[in-house]
Amino acid sequence: QHWYHDIMKRSTHPVIGVGTLNLDARARELVNEVLLNNRLSYGPMSRKLEADFAKVHGCRFAVLSNSGTSALQIALQTLKELHGWNDGDEVLVPAVTFVATANIVLHNNLTPVFVDVESDMYGIDPDLMERAITPKTRAVIPVHLFGMPCDMERIQEIARAHDLKIVEDSAETMFASHKGRPVGSLGDIGCFSTYVAHILVTGVGGLSTTNNPDYAVCMRSLLNHGRDSIYLSIDDDADLESEELKMVVARRFRFIRRGHSFRVTEMEAALGVAALESADNMISRRRFNAGYLTRELSRFEDRLQLPTIRPGCEHLFMMYPIVVRDEAKHDLVNFLEQRGVETRDMLPLVNQPVYADMVKEDDFPVAKWINNNGFYVGCHQDLSTVDLSYMVGLFERYYRSSKSGTSPQKQ
Repeated sequence: QHWYHDIMKRSTHPVIGVGTLNLDARARELVNEVLLNNRLSYGPMSRKLEADFAKVHGCRFAVLSNSGTSALQIALQTLKELHGWNDGDEVLVPAVTFVATANIVLHNNLTPVFVDVESDMYGIDPDLMERAITPKTRAVIPVHLFGMPCDMERIQEIARAHDLKIVEDSAETMFASHKGRPVGSLGDIGCFSTYVAHILVTGVGGLSTTNNPDYAVCMRSLLNHGRDSIYLSIDDDADLESEELKMVVARRFRFIRRGHSFRVTEMEAALGVAALESADNMISRRRFNAGYLTRELSRFEDRLQLPTIRPGCEHLFMMYPIVVRDEAKHDLVNFLEQRGVETRDMLPLVNQPVYADMVKEDDFPVAKWINNNGFYVGCHQDLSTVDLSYMVGLFERYYRSSKSGTSPQKQ
């Protein structure tokens, strides 16, 4: 494998990336079908993706939008509107997540209240969550990070006791179950991302799942400029009787709420339909790859915290998170990056400059430890055993050199 190592050393760009995109023949077939049908706006391909995705996740409805962030925005906006929340009301947000989770709370004129996370599985800490509830708390956004569901049983109990709504931020986790129920069906609304390098990839895109028809209608309106739900698609005035058509014509340019342009095209939906059809193979390969990394890296468990799978749950391994136990991650991360292994921080939030006037990182010791010591690498379906072996070999070289006192950068 010397040739492979030489290529990796010479590469100026990551060779082993954290994500992948590999459009197969079925994806190209469905995109061509869209083009041949001369239909780009919301139509049959989008409806099929919504129906199939909802079914897989145990929900009656799925609403397709242009990003996971948009899915979150319309979910929270729907709850605020339909339940009469006031500006400034509070929403609990984990202290480790992508910035979109907190930003959409602010964009809805609500107040994010940050809560520290579990040190081993990185979900919002239910005990700390309960302590953070005040008379102004209206909702919690548990975030299923890296492919691992949160402790939804505890979160559901607490939410019921305090009459809180639950928006599952499942941008990084789909197809996984929590005690037999799929993510996205465990709260009031579930939100997913299909951005490139995620699990189900459409390039851009998001989905909101729910079992509540009123929520589904409102979210569809919000992503379409707040339009009257009588006309949300160019198909909605087709084949109508005269009186029905008159009613639609009278109302189809009527806007009843302050909405957004969050629509997506039939081409992205076609990619999603194709990806959904082959999801089982993708899932099994991700789990195989993660299992390989855990088995081979377990020899370094005194130095590294490897992923833990919550009892009664499934892990989808959108990525493979690692926390360096007792030292900063920077030397190890740079060693990997310089040798062609792409890394990412484990979603630092409470140390971001944009929130400096709202929150102090020192108030969240677990999040601070993860911010300083945590990163992730890829374990996606297009990595080969050669890729994985090479990655493991880099960890071996790094820790062998550090044990001997040799600079790892010279290895």
